[in-house]
Amino acid sequence: MIHFENVTKRFPGGQEALSALSLTIDKGEMVFVTGHSGAGKSTLLKLIALIERPTSGQVVVDGKDTRRVRRRKIPAYRRQIGMVFQDHKLLYDRPVSDNVALPLIIAGLSPRDAGKRVRAALDQVGLLHKEKKNPETLSAGEQQRVGIARAIVTRPKLLIADEPTGNLDPDLSLEVMRIFRRFNEVGVTLLIASHDIALIDKLGCRRIELEEGRLQQAPDEDDFLAHFGDDYVPQGGDDGWR
Repeated sequence: MIHFENVTKRFPGGQEALSALSLTIDKGEMVFVTGHSGAGKSTLLKLIALIERPTSGQVVVDGKDTRRVRRRKIPAYRRQIGMVFQDHKLLYDRPVSDNVALPLIIAGLSPRDAGKRVRAALDQVGLLHKEKKNPETLSAGEQQRVGIARAIVTRPKLLIADEPTGNLDPDLSLEVMRIFRRFNEVGVTLLIASHDIALIDKLGCRRIELEEGRLQQAPDEDDFLAHFGDDYVPQGGDDGWR
């Protein structure tokens, strides 16, 4: 689904956000990208969404080489990608239903078809009863769920999220991740940038770690077991710990 081949992104002034990065995310995976602030997480997502373009190297998304996507084709390209942001980016002068419908209106869907999809998306995130509410009246967790509904209303193959739980407490963060997990279970590929390692570990998904724009090698199972010794049992208990 996503393939980076020797990708470098250098900004004006010489700052190198990504350096010779190569990685592959398969269709149907749910993968987290972690790292300290400035490690390159957001830049990686922006390259996938064609918000930025690489300085060198190749980015392939769902079989499409992004170097060959012309500017006028970017809106159509982005319709295959759902995007969730930390700050929601909601329109506070419009009701929840209008916020979720926005990508469908831009795509030219009829009001009837858009309404059906909006209600289905809100139902999936548990907010159908709030469709007429103004976003300002919602909690932070509910606002984030509106953002998720907007991201999935176009039925994308790929969902990318940039620190989607950064402003949420642990319980709400876990609730959001469970929503992502449900989408993954029906075949949506997810790539989520997050610094919340404890939360990621609860989900048991693959983790890609960046440091100063470079891919860090995660320890393999043998190294893990050598470090923790008899305290970890791979097949025992709900979480593997004694």
